[in-house]
Amino acid sequence: MSELLQQYWIFIAFALVLGLLVAFWVFHLSRRTTVKMEEKPDGGAAIRNQALIDAAPAAPAAPVHPTSDRLAAAADELGRIKGVGPKLAAILREQGLTCLAKISAWDDAEIDRIDAQLGRFAGRIRRDDWVEQARLLAAADIAGYEARFGKL
Repeated sequence: MSELLQQYWIFIAFALVLGLLVAFWVFHLSRRTTVKMEEKPDGGAAIRNQALIDAAPAAPAAPVHPTSDRLAAAADELGRIKGVGPKLAAILREQGLTCLAKISAWDDAEIDRIDAQLGRFAGRIRRDDWVEQARLLAAADIAGYEARFGKL
């Protein structure tokens, strides 16, 4: 080990100096924030960050794209079915299912086809009776839904 140090000491010293220069640049020279002291008219000093004080107000939020509004509404509608959370609603949206009316019209073959694509959520359709839930919610029969499946 000492033989390697004796043989390559110049490279080790160069790497050390280079590392110190990089560390100095990262921790000291790359700072962009500066604090300026200004004299108050009464003679006292005050700390100000002029850039923040004189900056224009923040721009208003960009309007939401109509497509994302529709997707959010579809997720909310599918999320009303007990057993369908955000991840499951996203999987259903990927398969083109965006409304309760489509789910309420499923037959056994359609349930099997969709269930096979749910991955770890397989079996949820029949276990939670999504078709009946969707039928009651699509018909706006809240009393019937709550009597059978509990409070919304």
